[in-house]
Amino acid sequence: MWRLYQFPLCPFSRKVRLLLSEKGVGYELWRENPWDPSEGFWRLNAAGRTPVLEDKGKGIVLADSRAICEYFEETVDKSAMINGTAANRAEIRRLVALFDENFYGDVVAPLLHERMKKRIVLRQPPDSRVLREAMKLAHEHLEYVDWLVETRAWLAGSTMSLADLAAAAQISVADYLGGIDWTGHDEARGWYAVFKSRPSFRPLLTERMEVIQPPAHYAKVDG
Repeated sequence: MWRLYQFPLCPFSRKVRLLLSEKGVGYELWRENPWDPSEGFWRLNAAGRTPVLEDKGKGIVLADSRAICEYFEETVDKSAMINGTAANRAEIRRLVALFDENFYGDVVAPLLHERMKKRIVLRQPPDSRVLREAMKLAHEHLEYVDWLVETRAWLAGSTMSLADLAAAAQISVADYLGGIDWTGHDEARGWYAVFKSRPSFRPLLTERMEVIQPPAHYAKVDG
C-alpha cells in the first residue's frame, strides 16, 4: 500500500489526498512536521517538503504534488482530473499553477507562518499587518473564483478537474486558519460548499491540529 508522508495543514498534501480519494487509491497517512522533518524523510525527498508517496513493495517513491498527481493521471483510469481537449488540459494546468503558486504565496504561506509556525515553533505573536494583507489578497483571489464559477460549471470547464482540487486544498487551509472572509463571495462559497460535501473532502473537515483550532464554520458543509 502507498504511504503518504504529509502534514495536516500542507495544502499540497491535501491536494494529493483529494486526488487519491477521488480515484479510489488506497493509502495510509504518515505525518511529517515541516519544521522538523525526520532523517528518513530527507532520504525520500532531498527537498525536505511534503507530500511524498512511497510504495515499499514496488520500490517507488514520488515527490512533489504536481508530479504525484500526473503519475496517477497516467496510471489510474478512474476519474480523470486532467481531461478534455488539449486546450482544456492546458487551462487545468494553468489554474493548478495559479493556486499552487499565487494563492499559496499570497495567502496560505503567510497565514501558516503567522498563525502556525510563530505559535508552535517560534513562540511569537502573529503580525497583524501581515494577516490583514493576506486576507486582502484572499479577497482578490476569491473574486477571480467568483468569476470562474459564474462562467463555468467547474473552475476549468464543464467537469471537475485537478484545478478544483488544487483550489479547494489551498482555500481549505486558509479557511482553517481564519484567513477567509466569505462575505460578498456567494459564487465561490457555493462552489466550495459543493466540494466540501464530497466524500473525498470529509476526512479533511474532521481533522484538527493539536494547538490550532479552526473557526466554527470550517466543518459545516454549507458554512
